[in-house]
Amino acid sequence: MAGADGAQQHHPCSICMEPMAPSAAHRGGAACTHAFCGACLSGHVRAKLECGGGGAVVRCPDASCAATLDPELCRGALPSEVFERWCAKLCESLFLGARRTYCPFPDCSEMMVADDDGEECVTQSECHGCRRLFCARCAVPWHAGLTCEEIARLGEGEREREDLLLVKAAREGSWKRCPRCRFYVEKSSGCLHITCRCGYEFCYGCGQQWQLIHDGCPGA
Repeated sequence: MAGADGAQQHHPCSICMEPMAPSAAHRGGAACTHAFCGACLSGHVRAKLECGGGGAVVRCPDASCAATLDPELCRGALPSEVFERWCAKLCESLFLGARRTYCPFPDCSEMMVADDDGEECVTQSECHGCRRLFCARCAVPWHAGLTCEEIARLGEGEREREDLLLVKAAREGSWKRCPRCRFYVEKSSGCLHITCRCGYEFCYGCGQQWQLIHDGCPGA
């Protein structure tokens, strides 16, 4: 609004109360009549996103106003990383109560809603982001040729794509794992008595610790 002398009136920011030119004032919501300077509005949104107690809904900082701020209306006052984080939180809040899963590939980690009806868990899935296949039940890259039960028996550090290929090769080649150090052993000839590189002695047929008298082994 122009004054009698034609100059524009400067209204105070609703947070810091410093006068603002109309071009520097930001309205945060369609139902909100309060205006803020860019620094105060950006600081308010960032604080709400980082406080950890709330979700993605950011309300007007004026105690007498219950209006919700609109990310698009606030966008001009926000750093790009704050705006993007706010939008990501809004998207994630839409999935509250739904079973979520994440792409297991470290260079992606896309969040998705698990597409199942609660009776049967979906296994083979395609990531919406990187388009690679993974198992939603095991949260690992797709393990073609291996069951979910076999994956469950692997340690947390043995579920990368290369590990799954090794497990598949071991099963196809009937390799055995040392019960002590979990190293894979392949017997090409000789008896069932195996001495692992860690020094542990076990039976290649049944996997039990080797004894001087070893009778009744199904692999004998």
